[in-house]
Amino acid sequence: MKIRKVVLPVAGVGTRFLPATKVVPKELLPIADKPVIQYLVEEAVLSGIEEIIFVISKGKELIKDHFSHHPELEALLKSRGKEYLLDKVNPIHKMANFKYVYQDEPLGDGHAVLMAEKEVGDEPFVVLFGDDIVKNDVPATKQLIEKFTGESILAVERVPKDKISMYGVIKPINQDGKLYEVGELIEKPSAEEAPSDLGIIGKYVCPPEIFDAIKQSKSSKDGELRLIDGFMKLMESQKVWAVEIDGERFDTGNPAGLAAASIAYLQ
Repeated sequence: MKIRKVVLPVAGVGTRFLPATKVVPKELLPIADKPVIQYLVEEAVLSGIEEIIFVISKGKELIKDHFSHHPELEALLKSRGKEYLLDKVNPIHKMANFKYVYQDEPLGDGHAVLMAEKEVGDEPFVVLFGDDIVKNDVPATKQLIEKFTGESILAVERVPKDKISMYGVIKPINQDGKLYEVGELIEKPSAEEAPSDLGIIGKYVCPPEIFDAIKQSKSSKDGELRLIDGFMKLMESQKVWAVEIDGERFDTGNPAGLAAASIAYLQ
């Protein structure tokens, strides 16, 4: 089943990187010589994705600028004989078909995904959150797509017991290699309550039914709509699956993770 589109919710504020993110979106902070968000776009494109749908907020237009054509910069590099830099800059706007929708209020990651419903239409799609970068020969998104048969698939990884309370966690009920049928989803359980050590990371393949499931799910205590709540609702009518991803993951949503990713990619 061909999956052509990815939704990238990038409307949030990078408070953990202030003051660096006072003007610059955290998604444009660099890993080596490329911004975080470009790694995710490249992951999607290498997995066969053709259309990138960014969910942004006001003030995040620099992301749009990064993936736009810049003829003046290209002409300058060419005039100075810096072809090696031109080869890095020129292909960026050609990688995929880029679209942008706005999330005007911070009402949760599920709400952000809903903002892309019109652009996605009635077809399966990928969701990638901006903090999770996986370094591996086979892109993490491709690993998920290869297991997709029409029902939701979540990316998971083994999480140390002392960090499990920071993750959504699956309760697996069947296993085929690194593919799991999900029996239950628990958001940020204590180490004692966690049904497994398989924590969810920010990569998903969603059927179009996820939009109605998010709308029908209950808001969290803070009034926000969560994508994980949409999957819980969807489990009432169809199965949800998880794939344990191969590769080294970096949480670039904090300075230490961003620094570790830069070191790994420079090597």
